Amino acid sequence: MSSPASSTVHSSTAAAAAAAATAASASATVSSPGLPSSSHAGGVSQRLREGQALMVGGGLLLGTIGVFVEEAGQDPATTVWFRCVFGLAALLAWGAARGQLGELARLRGRALGAVLAVGALTVLNWGLFFAAIPRCSIAVSTVVFHVQPFWLMAMGAFWLRERVSRAQWIAAAVALAGLALATGIADGLLGEVGAADAAMQLPGYATGVLMCLAGSVSYAAASFIAKVEADRAGSFALSAGQCVVGTLVLLPWPLMHGLPAVGPAWGWLAGLGVLHTGLAYVVLYAGMARLGTGRIAVLQFVYPGTAVLVDWLVYGRALSVAQIAGVGLIAAALWTLRRRA
Repeated sequence: MSSPASSTVHSSTAAAAAAAATAASASATVSSPGLPSSSHAGGVSQRLREGQALMVGGGLLLGTIGVFVEEAGQDPATTVWFRCVFGLAALLAWGAARGQLGELARLRGRALGAVLAVGALTVLNWGLFFAAIPRCSIAVSTVVFHVQPFWLMAMGAFWLRERVSRAQWIAAAVALAGLALATGIADGLLGEVGAADAAMQLPGYATGVLMCLAGSVSYAAASFIAKVEADRAGSFALSAGQCVVGTLVLLPWPLMHGLPAVGPAWGWLAGLGVLHTGLAYVVLYAGMARLGTGRIAVLQFVYPGTAVLVDWLVYGRALSVAQIAGVGLIAAALWTLRRRA
């Protein structure tokens, strides 16, 4: 592993590991019934801080996923399948060490349905996103895909009757605008040849955009179900469930096309499973259980914002003035949440 990639991945992994420790240490507090009324406000505030720390940690870790995908050098279906296989292995080992495997065996009814639904929707959005990239570029795919926080806020407002404040809608809009700048999609507005201009020349551009929109809805639905059912099903079961679904659904692909040659690619694929699936989604789902959909929506921009910076740090792909401004807008949107924590 190259030195820049090692240091960047190590920093993000440490942040996510700290978030995972927060989830483990806080689990007793979160599940404890009958908090005294005098401590209710403090308990809510603590739960909010924990949720935000978990979402930020998971987003920072997911922001390094591009390095692992690029270094592994495999086709999308193979990459997703290994991500699920190694992620499931890591989760089962973690569950055995912590005595949580019983959570999977006890899944029944609504909790089991939630786990299977989250798994199917997550694997669907992974597949749609990877399939869209060659049709409309990484930049355009990333921006279009990240309209999903708005779907999530709408779902929370409609089904849960959650109040999404005007400030949260504005923060999400600012973050999306920042993402458009950060990925280079808006360069054309500044008189440069933008990522969107080049992407529109690709065959299947409209199909790729539609794939991203469908993927954004499926990801928002998965996040919504995870937020609603995380306390009942558990973040461990939700994460393991998506790995089981992905492993079974995509199994025909490696059977027909074979496995990668033994070499460094296996290490990068293992990292995708252990870090970006096993660890990251346990952390994210635990965070979602503690937050309203408005905050979850804005915090989901930690991931793409981090990805832009990691691309610069690891591969030296210089950021334009517009891209730097875009990262700043994302940071500003996230900061507004901290001020109201």
